[in-house]
Amino acid sequence: MKQKNKLNLGSGFNCPLPITNYDTVQLAHGSGGKLMGELIDKVFISTFNNKVLNKMEDQATLKVGRNRIVFTTDTFVVDPIFFPGGNIGELSVNGTVNDICMNGAKPIWLSAGFIIEEGFPIEELNKIVLSLRIAADKADVQIVTGDTKVVNKNSCDKLFINTAGIGLLEKDLDISSSNLLCGDAVIVSGSIADHGMAIMTSRKGLSFENTIKSDCASLNELVDLITNATNNIHAMRDPTRGGVAATLNEFAKQSKVGIKILSDKIPVKPNVSGACEILGIDPLFVANEGKLIVVLPKEEAAGLLREMKKHPLGTEAEIIGEVVDEHPGIVVKKTLLGVEHIVDLPLGEQLPRIC
Repeated sequence: MKQKNKLNLGSGFNCPLPITNYDTVQLAHGSGGKLMGELIDKVFISTFNNKVLNKMEDQATLKVGRNRIVFTTDTFVVDPIFFPGGNIGELSVNGTVNDICMNGAKPIWLSAGFIIEEGFPIEELNKIVLSLRIAADKADVQIVTGDTKVVNKNSCDKLFINTAGIGLLEKDLDISSSNLLCGDAVIVSGSIADHGMAIMTSRKGLSFENTIKSDCASLNELVDLITNATNNIHAMRDPTRGGVAATLNEFAKQSKVGIKILSDKIPVKPNVSGACEILGIDPLFVANEGKLIVVLPKEEAAGLLREMKKHPLGTEAEIIGEVVDEHPGIVVKKTLLGVEHIVDLPLGEQLPRIC
């Protein structure tokens, strides 16, 4: 009989460790947590292994002649496909646009691939396709190619959308999750956890005094404002799956630095905070679809914050923490009582199918 992994706490106590060695893919492997990271490292990175992919950014920056192009792809499987503040169509455009522009590039072209379950209402499909076009027009990008597949009933859940995007990196910028320096400030562009809790409360039929709406939005205008205000951005990322916690952990590990955030500086709307408390979920781990995190030198942070607050998508921006030389690779949160605790990645899935 195999002996279970156990953590010895002394004095005769043993704590079983979570299972991480699976023979099959689990839903948690797509969560943005530790299991997803292990799957990507062991299966995909080890197989495809190249300098561009190994940077583990949300987009690939490629040199073509004298030009630098940015390329990304994403697949959207959100449930429900219509939610307060958006639907799977505009989510697919906004999510892809945001991945392109997080290194300062200008998004230009998108593709859209549809996997449609037999029996899906044409009326709903028309609404979703129209929302893609409206979102693309708003973000000033064109959908220039695509694909459609129909699968047997019960072979997928209603509708999946895959998008890819191409942009141009015209500015002289080097924005990467491996560029953080001790003393840098960490800024979040607004209230967190809106999207994930909009999905979760819609799915569970929870009723709150104020409906929680997704923050789904394209961030390229806000990114333009940021990169015009300063060319000293060290890192920038939209905290989607795994939320702010996952993004900051990636930054800390890839830059080999510590990050300290302050609990009273993290913006969370009261109704979102209430929903998280009822469901026992930390807002730091919940996905966002219209927010970004910026890391830059501390001396430039206050000036950039003022500029960000001038934009509709940055009015609630806050400096939430700093990069430190203590505990490299680890993120900690300091509470109002002065207590610090580690903000680690969850092992598996808190909120399945949110993007």
